[in-house]
Amino acid sequence: MLLTVRKICMISSLLGVMACSASVDQQVTETKESSALTVVQWPIIYNDKREELSLEYLNKRYNIKAEEAKITPKMVVVHWTAIPTLKASFNAFNSPMLPSSRGKISSASQLNVSAHYLIDRDGTIYQLLPNTTFARHVIGLNHSAIGIENVGNGSTLPLTTEQLNANIALIKQLSQDFPIEYVIGHYEYKNFVNHPLWKEVNPNYLTEKTDPGETFINQIRASLTNLNLKNVPELPQ
Repeated sequence: MLLTVRKICMISSLLGVMACSASVDQQVTETKESSALTVVQWPIIYNDKREELSLEYLNKRYNIKAEEAKITPKMVVVHWTAIPTLKASFNAFNSPMLPSSRGKISSASQLNVSAHYLIDRDGTIYQLLPNTTFARHVIGLNHSAIGIENVGNGSTLPLTTEQLNANIALIKQLSQDFPIEYVIGHYEYKNFVNHPLWKEVNPNYLTEKTDPGETFINQIRASLTNLNLKNVPELPQ
């Protein structure tokens, strides 16, 4: 059954009640619910072109030759979108091709950036891609990383308590389904240069990131101590 986001409202989770955004009219598939979590399925375009570009990225950036653009999740990377609305954030990820405005990273690939999850400011969780599908969201680690994007920017739109609680609940669920070893903020990805998980072939292909903010990611990790996650490596000298 297809539902609009307007019709999916006031859905309950163990964290409390989360009201779905009423600002998006595009159709989404029905929610997946468990006693712990509610996730709204809202897939971005995944067609032959996105698969082709994903396989090309794996090959050229990571020296991984694969028949399918799949990942083996071992970490979760938390981001903010730096885009003020849910709909605009979704639209930024939806196209398989990188827009011309992202010229700084286009030399690495024409594959558009994306993530597996997008969390609205009210805490509603939307799933954009299956957990084991390749997504471009973090340099060097995409082959093993599930990406969570949060609508906001940390300054004029600071991430919310509802988003914090949603991230914690989602990561707990993911850790039940996959052997998650690390939960990191996007800004910490450089700490994995020279780590066994690091795959980027070009040592100069690095960008500066600050998302989702040190306080936000530390609050998430403080609520995940029972998962026995590994410590983020020290930044290489």
